[in-house]
Amino acid sequence: MTKMNNNRKVDYNRFAEMNIAEIMQEFKTTMQGFSEETAAEIRKEFGNNEIEYGEKTPLWLTVLKAYFTPFTLILLALAAISFVTEFILADAGDKSLVTVLLIVVLVVISGTMSLIQSVKANDAAEELQQMVKVTTAVKRDGQYQEIPLQDIVMGDLIKLSAGDMIPADLRIIQSKDLFVSQASLTGESYPVEKKAELGTEASDSPTNLETLAFMGSNVISGSAEGMVIATGNSTMFGQVAKEVTADAPKTSFEIGIEKTSHLLIRFMLIMAPLVVLINGVTKGDWLQALLFGLSVAVGLTPEMLPMIVTTNLIKGSNAMAKEGTIIKNINSIQNFGAIDVLCTDKTGTLTQDKIVLEYHLNLEGQEDERVLRHAYLNSYYQTGLKNLMDVAIIEAANEELNTNAIIYEKVDEIPFDFARRRMSVVVEDTNGKTQMITKGAIEEMLAISDYVDYAGQVSPLTQEAKEMVLENVRRLNNDGFRVVGVAQKTNPSVVDEFSIKDEVNMVLIGYLAFLDPPKETTKAALEALKAHQVEVKVLTGDNALVTQAVCKQVGIDASKYITGEEVALLSEEELSVVIEEHSIFVKLNPSQKATITRLLRENGHVVGFLGDGINDAPAMRAADVGISVDTAVDIAKESADVILLEKDLMVLERGIVSGRKIFGNIMKYIKATTSSNFGNMFSVLIASIFLPFLPMMPIHLLFLGLIYDVSCIAIPWDKMDAEYLEEPKKWDSNSIGKFMFWFGPTSSIFDITTFALLFFVMAPQVLGGNYGSLNEDGQELFMALFHAGWFVMSLWSQTMVLYALRTEKLPFIQSNPSLPFFLVTMLGIVVGTIVPFTELGTSIGLASLPGNYWIGLAITLVAYISLVTVVKNWYVKSHGNLL
Repeated sequence: MTKMNNNRKVDYNRFAEMNIAEIMQEFKTTMQGFSEETAAEIRKEFGNNEIEYGEKTPLWLTVLKAYFTPFTLILLALAAISFVTEFILADAGDKSLVTVLLIVVLVVISGTMSLIQSVKANDAAEELQQMVKVTTAVKRDGQYQEIPLQDIVMGDLIKLSAGDMIPADLRIIQSKDLFVSQASLTGESYPVEKKAELGTEASDSPTNLETLAFMGSNVISGSAEGMVIATGNSTMFGQVAKEVTADAPKTSFEIGIEKTSHLLIRFMLIMAPLVVLINGVTKGDWLQALLFGLSVAVGLTPEMLPMIVTTNLIKGSNAMAKEGTIIKNINSIQNFGAIDVLCTDKTGTLTQDKIVLEYHLNLEGQEDERVLRHAYLNSYYQTGLKNLMDVAIIEAANEELNTNAIIYEKVDEIPFDFARRRMSVVVEDTNGKTQMITKGAIEEMLAISDYVDYAGQVSPLTQEAKEMVLENVRRLNNDGFRVVGVAQKTNPSVVDEFSIKDEVNMVLIGYLAFLDPPKETTKAALEALKAHQVEVKVLTGDNALVTQAVCKQVGIDASKYITGEEVALLSEEELSVVIEEHSIFVKLNPSQKATITRLLRENGHVVGFLGDGINDAPAMRAADVGISVDTAVDIAKESADVILLEKDLMVLERGIVSGRKIFGNIMKYIKATTSSNFGNMFSVLIASIFLPFLPMMPIHLLFLGLIYDVSCIAIPWDKMDAEYLEEPKKWDSNSIGKFMFWFGPTSSIFDITTFALLFFVMAPQVLGGNYGSLNEDGQELFMALFHAGWFVMSLWSQTMVLYALRTEKLPFIQSNPSLPFFLVTMLGIVVGTIVPFTELGTSIGLASLPGNYWIGLAITLVAYISLVTVVKNWYVKSHGNLL
């Protein structure tokens, strides 16, 4: 055997042109097949006939990814510094691990939530990768026997019959009426003929080679023997799988998270050193200034972002699971909402992937039961496996005719062959009347017909009548129908026994029009997507006529299309323009589908790809969201982020709406939290210049952040305004920076007024003097009152602004939050408000607040929310939307 490996490049044209003897010589085999020992040696050298889908992510790496995000790494670094300064370097009586423990708690809560869902997602993906255990008939030691697919080796002889899955790439060496469906490879709806005879010209597309059959396709009818020319990763199927297992490009969601992380880290690296510098200079205690700076850094870090994001995604995936949808990659839920272009294959996704008889017409173009009855007799009484068209005819007859009353006996048949492209049966009714009924390609039917049955009269087939028939057929072809003619003759005379010679002097009575129809929900789903501003583009390997017909039925403009041949002539720059101008792409190969998907993303779109075949896998991998359907092949499921287990395509719309809800809730947390954190730290920066003490102790900042962030766990259960869900949402990290600069200083205004109220009015009233006039104990109490006042006000304002910024409408008047969100955030406020009055509050340096404080708090909050509402309206007018 020629030295090969299981990842080699196969020269399909060379194998297609080899004769049987050359094929045998190539693999050092005979028509008796290999012995078990020889097959074992080959398998040992070249590996099993298995597709490698990539290595499973080890648990340790999953754990690292969950706990060590950019934010948690910053927090852990701050915890390490705090451990050194507050415990190792601190005096014996001042050693404290409170700050370290609070930071670690934040990291553990966030990481554990992410880890749990990541493990669940990996387990679901692993289950989907488990292929059904099947066997195939292989000749070993002169006898055919059923063996597992993975035991097949190159040079094995394989026996194929109707219904078999082709287990490897084969060179057909013997065939009889072999029809193979390559829909999962090429997207073509109709089966293609495969045969052993040489004569096929070389082709750029191996699937066009008639002497070759490929792993992933299946036998529709007929039988054959084939020799394995490629196994495992070397097959065409395997080469596509290799593309699938390569690292996928980053999605818009991942890019958005990454950019947002970098933005917030840059803010932290600027603000924290400034706070250290100002407090060190003004207060003179550089160690305390360093600790406070660390706390500011923690305060600026939305440490719960990974948890909030993950919780949102968990909730979305659970909701989709109830709708019969598996979310393999939870990040894809958010990407769903961001989709503005959905690319879709046609066969098996938009369509049922099942040929049906749409029309049975007489020569006048009218529905005629007589035509259906004759077609039924032809299909029903033929021997052997019924092909897809025969099945469609029989199903239609069972629905429209009383087939139990159609009583005939079969006399003889003339089987189908691909030279004449027709088949005939001869039947006899209960009165002894015999009929020959023939159906086949319209050109062949015209060639054997001398008469036409038109308007109830049998008349000669004139040139005018022939042109009329061909024109009617052309019209049906242009609408995407596959047309078959039906002819008959009564009491045929027998020449010896019935044969091809008897297929003469026929009467053409009508034609049958077949179509792969759209799924019932396709049109409604596409209309719903359009209403949500998602553009749909059809990328298929099928031909233009069939594709246009389906597109017309589902409401897609089919007036303009571009073919794969035309795409091949364009540069990427030219194609980038063309893809924006066209919605239908036909006769595409898998790499062209992937290229178009990639270029759409490079043009700034967030792209989903809906497919079910091997030929769709590279494009699904290249998309932001790969979506597979219930009937997809394994490799398509492997490539997909989302798998629709139900045939109802309306789940696409529900997925998009769910994604937009998730995106909106994530944006609520990020924008509201970062802007209020930024405002707080900006206020601290200003206050540090003027106050004789730190505006807030490090432990206060950390404890405040913990209460607020834990209450934010309820955000994923909040509602989104219906208007927000109407258009795609993209992650724009620049908008977060703008949001911070608009709303951060807004909160600082009221932070500063609170500072002034506490420092100049409330604390002096309670203690009977200003800070400078008090002794050391009085000053300690003064600071405790000040810190408690700002602690409570900061928690209230930070939480209440969530209600103002969760909607572009007036909160509680035009837009209400969900009950879980309201209850949990209010609980956080209650807990934080009570703390200064407890022993815990006293232990961390807070004091009970006077009664008149609450009047000042109420006035401040009303004024703050009112100003935020005004600024919010300005912001929306300036930037188009809030979240």
